[in-house]
Amino acid sequence: MAGTNTNYHQDIDDPARADLVERVRKKIDDLGVDYIYYQYISITGRVMGKAAPSRHWETQARKGVQTWMGGVADVTPNFKGDLIGFDANAMECIALPDPETFVQLPWDKRVARVFCTLYYSLEDREKPGAYYEYDTRGNLKRFQKEFQEKNNGLTLRVGLEPEMLWLKPKDGEVQPYEGITKAYAYHIGQFEIARDIWKQVSDYALAMGLDMIQGDCEDAPGQVELNYQFDDALATCDRMTTYRQICAEVARQNGLIACFMAKPFMGYAANGCHHNCSVWTGSTREVQRLVEGELPGMEENWMYSKGGVNEFENTEGGWLPTELGHHILGGALKHIDALTAIGASTVNSYRRFNDFGLWAPIGANWGLQNRSCTIRISSPDRFEFRAVDSMVNPHLFCGALLKVMQDGIDNKLDPGEPEDRNVTTVWQEGGDVKLIPLNLHDALESLKTDDVVRSAMPGGLYDLYDEYKRDEWTRFLREVTNWDVERYLHCVP
Repeated sequence: MAGTNTNYHQDIDDPARADLVERVRKKIDDLGVDYIYYQYISITGRVMGKAAPSRHWETQARKGVQTWMGGVADVTPNFKGDLIGFDANAMECIALPDPETFVQLPWDKRVARVFCTLYYSLEDREKPGAYYEYDTRGNLKRFQKEFQEKNNGLTLRVGLEPEMLWLKPKDGEVQPYEGITKAYAYHIGQFEIARDIWKQVSDYALAMGLDMIQGDCEDAPGQVELNYQFDDALATCDRMTTYRQICAEVARQNGLIACFMAKPFMGYAANGCHHNCSVWTGSTREVQRLVEGELPGMEENWMYSKGGVNEFENTEGGWLPTELGHHILGGALKHIDALTAIGASTVNSYRRFNDFGLWAPIGANWGLQNRSCTIRISSPDRFEFRAVDSMVNPHLFCGALLKVMQDGIDNKLDPGEPEDRNVTTVWQEGGDVKLIPLNLHDALESLKTDDVVRSAMPGGLYDLYDEYKRDEWTRFLREVTNWDVERYLHCVP
């Protein structure tokens, strides 16, 4: 049995927690919320959890919700039929709600959601009440705090560009879906066709704390990108999860498919999710009033970092970053192959890189406004990591980013000179250029030997991720596709 000085006990006994729990109760009563989703993030970014009546809020906030340990692996069997990572007799873990994340669902105002941090159960033989290392969101919370403390308050801010497709199903067709718009990038007429959809998404997003800033149609059928304001890493990743949930709900209501798959169509641009990164000191957190009247949830959902000094940007002019910025780029560049295994996390992700000339990077290098590079200085005040798609677990990826940035800072890593060539063209012409991994297997091999990136996957998390993804690769190799049949059915004699 656990003592009373575990991570779990320390967190529930935090003096600030009692006030947060009481504030949530007031929100429940004022908003008329009857049910709460207690949700956490699996290793693949899937939203998992349970629902409970809101009348039990105080009990759940004090004790947490019991949930099966293997939920972090999506309760997924491998190709042999065995559950990945956990057997059926694995214990329960504790999902303890983070009260500051409580917010009402705008599509059903009797229901709210709250994110949870996971802990080993108090009955666990080895780690009773300890943080559950398979909890990628909980890990990011701790990594973010450690990074700030080690670097005198330096904070990673991230802005995401989650591209996705709005598809409508077709019956009796070889291709069972099609985009609701044509593949005309930035075409206002096409954006108008999707107007009812993106307006509904945006309205729901504002009501859940996402400060929407811009949107457009992009290069694939039905492809829409809606952006929200950048912020500290954890808040941004939570909002990405919320955004996906919103899109899924809007799709359900309209008989559509909200598709975040990296590459549904060859010959068209894929669904990237560029991570735009900068580092700041001296910021404050301020509430943004995005909806009228009482905020439909805890005000922390509407807080964004404002002000401060961007320590990445060289204010003396030009596009080259500060010395600190160079070290951060050096860390990201050194570990770029292993990062790709997390940012491009599926077999399908690598269709994006292999469909050359359609905006996706392949160069294991950095450049100024060079989209063929995986790390692009897209503006003097930030860098963009491009080998990430919309299937990413953003909490896991940002945790890894913090680790490689710290390595760059600690060891004053030099990224070298920026690449000014088009890497794709140079490579296709037989030139000498380093490439990122171009399939999931090679990316996993790079991750296996990278201790810094693996430090973002503590305990058994790396082994679980590796098992899950190698099973995905094996399943791919064991599948006969339409391509196989079309190419080989009549190939000899």
